[in-house]
Amino acid sequence: MKAIKEISTERLILHELQDNDYEFIFKLVNSPGWLEFIGDRNIRNLEDAAVYVNNIINNSQVKYWTVKPKNDAQPVGIITLVKRDYLDHYDIGFAFLPEHTGKGYSFEASMCILDALPEQVIMDKILAITTEENSRSIKLLEKLRFSYEGILNEGGKTYVRYALSADKAEIGKLTRSFFSLFDNTAGEPDFSRIFELCTSSAGIIKQTGKYSEIYDVKSFVEPRKKMLMDGTLQQFSEFETDEETRIIGNIAQRYSKFRKKGILHGKIFEGSGHKFFHFVKNDDGWRIAHVIWEDENL
Repeated sequence: MKAIKEISTERLILHELQDNDYEFIFKLVNSPGWLEFIGDRNIRNLEDAAVYVNNIINNSQVKYWTVKPKNDAQPVGIITLVKRDYLDHYDIGFAFLPEHTGKGYSFEASMCILDALPEQVIMDKILAITTEENSRSIKLLEKLRFSYEGILNEGGKTYVRYALSADKAEIGKLTRSFFSLFDNTAGEPDFSRIFELCTSSAGIIKQTGKYSEIYDVKSFVEPRKKMLMDGTLQQFSEFETDEETRIIGNIAQRYSKFRKKGILHGKIFEGSGHKFFHFVKNDDGWRIAHVIWEDENL
């Protein structure tokens, strides 16, 4: 598997597990949530933890990433990717110290790893297993758009099995990439990426009341590029807050509810709206064929 050494989100830094993470791992695997829902790993001291970490690092079927808030030097959780003997596909997992749950870190970090995984890892799906009693984990998997597949009995324990299809994962990544195209909070955007995300004949429509503005990809980019580069629109970001995706064969549709914010003509603004995406799948994978959106009047 291609190495993902370090990757970041708006709030977090994820880094491959290292030898010196053993003190954090000792604390994590002996936390109440880990012991209840994952199990006792019999790690009783720091020496045990150091051995455990070394075994993980040297196992080609296992990847752990520590998760740190950008304003904190200490890890607060992990994202895991494991190829288990009894599962046909890789299994993603997550665990956080109790004092750092409820902050959205698990969702943000898990989504980051899912978007970064190469195709040969996801194949046709990626799995996740947990116990029926772990309602917090199940809620997170459903928020990540994993679908329930059934019950799994293994090693004398009963698990619930969830899966995210490769198609749904790729469409989600495409959508998030589209929303981030014009983000200039961290510097000048790479406007050329839109031509990688969309088909050459893609159409984009902005609906305002009963009036439609119709663009091809190039005519859509140019005026927005000017605003983002000449200071008219600063600190702009746009992000999906809810979605519903339907895939049939090699075509798909996604409804997205979104929010946006920035500084326009020197004044702070926030807004929201609705987008519909149409996708087609060809030899190069999924591409955006059509986008239509309407802003809400706040």
